[in-house]
Amino acid sequence: MADIIATSSDQAAPDLAARRISIGFINWAHAIDHYVILIFPTVVIGLEAVYGRSYAELIALGTASFVAFGIFSLPAGWLADRWSRRNMMALFYFGCGVSLLGAALAPNLITLAIALAALGMFAAIYHPVGTAMLIEQATTRGRSLAFNGVCGNLGVAFAAGITAVLASVIGWRGAFVVPAAVCILTGIAYLRLVADDRHKSATREQTPDVRLAAWVAATVFCLFVVIALTAGLVFHIVTVALPKIVDERLGDVSLVLVGGLATVILAFGALAQLAMGRLVEKFPLHILFAVVAVWQLAGVIWAAYATGLTILFALAAAVIGIYAQVTVNDMVIARYTADAWRGRVFAVRYFLTFLVSGAAVSLIALLHGRGGFDLVLAVTAVIALGFVIATAAIAVLVNGVEKERASIPQPAE
Repeated sequence: MADIIATSSDQAAPDLAARRISIGFINWAHAIDHYVILIFPTVVIGLEAVYGRSYAELIALGTASFVAFGIFSLPAGWLADRWSRRNMMALFYFGCGVSLLGAALAPNLITLAIALAALGMFAAIYHPVGTAMLIEQATTRGRSLAFNGVCGNLGVAFAAGITAVLASVIGWRGAFVVPAAVCILTGIAYLRLVADDRHKSATREQTPDVRLAAWVAATVFCLFVVIALTAGLVFHIVTVALPKIVDERLGDVSLVLVGGLATVILAFGALAQLAMGRLVEKFPLHILFAVVAVWQLAGVIWAAYATGLTILFALAAAVIGIYAQVTVNDMVIARYTADAWRGRVFAVRYFLTFLVSGAAVSLIALLHGRGGFDLVLAVTAVIALGFVIATAAIAVLVNGVEKERASIPQPAE
């Protein structure tokens, strides 16, 4: 018996170490993913002077990047489940690195737009693949997803600040070159340190944590379509436009200060996700989801009316709601979806969420040109209201299922 225990312990230690290394790369990839996709929204402020074009004209160049960010989530999730999640993540690192180099070397705006579209295509790999890998390997889902969300949030937060510094010190092209080198070097390390997982594709769990009746599952799926679309629009309108909102509402401030303030504001999202990692272990997910949706709506409405220094607090409140809902959203999907299908389910979710990101960029350009950020944020508040309605409907639908499950003794996990 002692030999069996010792053997089991000897096998568990390397497996745990391998899981930690893999999760470390997944968390780092989340930070990189959000960082690289948001380089252009900060760089574009400086490009106004370089090319003599308006913000509305230049920000529209990023539309193809965000559309690709959504569209290619579908094939990425499917390939990962059928082939290899690990190899798809390696493709993410190298593809982003090469695309960023293409953007840095772009001789004109058309080539820049093409390079950004390629960046969106490779960046699309992370969410359906990385999230499924994390849920599969994590021992405490709530805290692991929360910390992973913090990493993504920090990528968003530092994108504005670091990009502004790089653009000011070594030019806008340098703002693409430095992260390109980081991506490629990380990809090399990833292939050396994380083992291939192609042998796992046929043995993944087929049963979700909580089963739903067919009609409930179908209705929840339809509501999640609404949630993915509305959450995607709110998320991308606010995060893409945030540096420019700060720039306009505060008045005459430098690009470096704009980037720094945007970073501080977005850091509040990290705090929200850390808190959410604890809250999902103490409160019913469906109720928490609806509460966070209301917070997000209130933050966006406040930002629509805030001016001067108050805008910083209003945007921080909106960001708290926006990032808190991401963590709860992932937990809800993990709870009602089997591991064998998670890559594809997350692919559909992120396909919809990020597909509308292209529409979000175009919407910013259109609305800003007609009514400034007053109009942009007012429309965003209406979209956030749709998110509230959908989450409330899900809370009502699954409440009975969760109560029934709670009344039945569960086997030890």
